[in-house]
Amino acid sequence: MSILRVTDLHKSYGEGATRVGVINGLSFSLRQGECYGLLGPNGAGKTTTLKLCLGLAEPDHGQITLVGRDVPASARLARMRVGVVPQIDSLDPDFTVEENLQVYGRYFGLRDHEIAARLPWLLEFASLTAKRRARISELSGGMKRRLTLARALVNDPDLIFMDEPTTGLDPQARHLIWERLKTLLSSGKTILLTTHFMDEAERLCDRLAVIDHGRMIAEGAPHELIAQYIEPQVLEVYGENIDSWEQRARALADRIEISGDTVFCYVRNAEPLLQNLAGVKGLRYLHRPANLEDLFLKLTGREMRD
Repeated sequence: MSILRVTDLHKSYGEGATRVGVINGLSFSLRQGECYGLLGPNGAGKTTTLKLCLGLAEPDHGQITLVGRDVPASARLARMRVGVVPQIDSLDPDFTVEENLQVYGRYFGLRDHEIAARLPWLLEFASLTAKRRARISELSGGMKRRLTLARALVNDPDLIFMDEPTTGLDPQARHLIWERLKTLLSSGKTILLTTHFMDEAERLCDRLAVIDHGRMIAEGAPHELIAQYIEPQVLEVYGENIDSWEQRARALADRIEISGDTVFCYVRNAEPLLQNLAGVKGLRYLHRPANLEDLFLKLTGREMRD
C-alpha cells in the first residue's frame, strides 16, 4: 500500500486568459520506507505539489491519498501522521530550543508528559542536547536547520515532507543532515524530498521524479535514469582556443553541450578524446562518470529559470 498516492493532479492560478497551469496531470506514489525525490528547475511545480499533498491548497482536478486519507477532504487528520521541514525555518525566536519542540508538540494534541518523554531523543537526534535552553538567536544556521528537522519528528510521523532541507548550509552541516535522514530511513520512515542539490538526491533517493512545467518527464532510481538517458563518461573541457577545438571534438564525441566557456563532451568511449587532448596546449579538462546533474540538465535545459 502506498503511503502517498497522487493521481492525475492539476492546479492552475489566475483567471481567464491569464490562467496558468502549474501542475498538469502529475501522478506518482511513495512506498513505505523509501526516500522519493522531486527534482525540477525553479517554477517546475515542486512546492505547489507539496502544498497540494498536505491539503494547504486545493487541486482543480485529481486525487491525493495521504497516509490512507483523502486530501483535501481529510487533510487535517492526515497531517497528524506527517512531519514537514519547510524551505525557510519558522522557529519561534521568543522560545528556547526545547520550548520550540514543546509548543509544536501541542499542535498535534500531545500531552506535556508525552512531549517530555520524546525530548531527550529529539535533542540527541539533532545534536542539540547542550543547547536545549538556548534561544534561537544563539544558534548557527546548521543548528536551526537541525532543530527544524527535530521539530518535524515531534509527533513521530510516518511520512516526512522535506522542501530543500539543506539549502544555505555549509558542507559539514549538509553531511550531518544527510546522516540524520539516513537514520530515519533505516528506521522505516518515508521521506518526500525536494532539492536543488543533485548529489543530495543521488545519495539519498531510492527513486525520484524529474518534473518540469508541472509534468513528469522521468521517474526511476537515480542510477537507472543516468544509464537510460546519459552517455556513461563526460569530459568537461575549457581553456584557450576552445572554440576551434570544439569543432574537432564534435567528430569524436557522441554528444556535445556548451555552457559558458566549457564544452561538455558526452561519450561511451573517452579514449579518442583523451588522446586528442594530450596534444593540445592551453586546454584543461575533467574526465568523470556521468551523474544526476547531467541527467537533470539534459531533461530540463541549461537556461536560467526565475
